[in-house]
Amino acid sequence: MKLLKETKPLSDHGKWYQDACGTAFAMELVGERWSMLIVRELMLGGRRFSDLRASLPGISAKVLTERLASLEQAGVLIRRKLAPPAATQVYELTEWGYLAEPAIQELGRWAARSPQHNPQLPLSPVSFMLSLRTLIDREAARHLETTVGFTVSGESFLAELRDGQMPVRRAQPGEGEIGFEADEPLPLLRVFYGKQPIEAALHDGGIRLTGDQALAERFVALFGLPPKVDLAAE
Repeated sequence: MKLLKETKPLSDHGKWYQDACGTAFAMELVGERWSMLIVRELMLGGRRFSDLRASLPGISAKVLTERLASLEQAGVLIRRKLAPPAATQVYELTEWGYLAEPAIQELGRWAARSPQHNPQLPLSPVSFMLSLRTLIDREAARHLETTVGFTVSGESFLAELRDGQMPVRRAQPGEGEIGFEADEPLPLLRVFYGKQPIEAALHDGGIRLTGDQALAERFVALFGLPPKVDLAAE
């Protein structure tokens, strides 16, 4: 019996685990501290080095440089210089890099079920927007079609809800049939996941809303945290 021709292994495959499992290789690619979060922060478009540092305040410039270099070497991201007048360097995910989003979503959904998960901790604007894409009730979302703008910590996005799907892209402030604005993600987390009434959040000044409030309430109702697991019952 003729054996199948062996494929030449990638240079980094097996550097940690010596294991052919795809999960093991994935951890070799993005398992170092901060690597997966860098990929997360690039999911909605290219960012400058300074943008990434601002979104990940706990990372040092040295570690960020090292992680960007290793992700670029692995083919997860590329560097690109913007045309004048910007003429600055940005980091962007490759087509293959963008395919990591479902893995990030499922990992986040799984971890959110732990009783130890603390939704009150700081969150980047991109992470908040990706959480909406992860935790939307897609069946209920089929009955609503709208565009929703978000401006969070000075970053603006547009969520386009249609047929149960909700792609998100960077946008200009003011885009969308309705719009949410907050100086930081936490007030929005309280509304979308803590189910604080929009009216109360508006009164407290935590969020600003443009457009029809009733439509905004229907939109917010599409999101929720998954139920916690009962570890004591294990």
